[in-house]
Amino acid sequence: MKLSLIPPLVCLLFGLLLVEGCVPSSPRFTDKEKKSSTSRSERKGPRFTSKEAEEENKENDKKPDSKEIESIAAGTRDFKKEKNPAIKALDQSKMMREISRYMGVPYVYGGTSAQGLDCSGYTMLVYKNAMGKLLPRSAAEQAKVGQSVKFENLKFGDLVFFNTTGQQYSHVGIYLGDDLFAHASVTLGVTISSLQSSYYEKRYVGARRIIE
Repeated sequence: MKLSLIPPLVCLLFGLLLVEGCVPSSPRFTDKEKKSSTSRSERKGPRFTSKEAEEENKENDKKPDSKEIESIAAGTRDFKKEKNPAIKALDQSKMMREISRYMGVPYVYGGTSAQGLDCSGYTMLVYKNAMGKLLPRSAAEQAKVGQSVKFENLKFGDLVFFNTTGQQYSHVGIYLGDDLFAHASVTLGVTISSLQSSYYEKRYVGARRIIE
């Protein structure tokens, strides 16, 4: 081989190496970045939920009577005072059955089925199955639909929102009446809680009426 050909060949080989190293599918960098990004995303949920669970346990000082929860789950509890005139009696009964259907389902961050539910997954499922109403996926997005409702005007089926993580609308439930609401609790799964509990009372940030 002539010596005059060596420099061009070296340059060609060097150029090919540079191109190969910049290919996006190169596993050395993209896999590592993907793992790092995924781990950050996965940590976000459990980190917040563990903090919520700790605070729930400390401050849940106003719990509904177990018999009352049983009557709600059985569909025999009648909330006459806060019935929503916008929801027909038949539809309200259907929604109550749907609310009760998931009682005891465990809390799963990102869950949207009977195998596991988070708060917005629960409200989304109830409204979809009972009313044919499609709600957005997150609590923050659900807080943008419907009409704002004052606390003293709450009616059955209204969505109630709480700040449990430092974000204004980070938890959501469905108002039942008598200061009670159904929701997917971090510690108890789908359950009934009281708005008079110190944990929820001081974190309450508003309500929205979805059905007008």
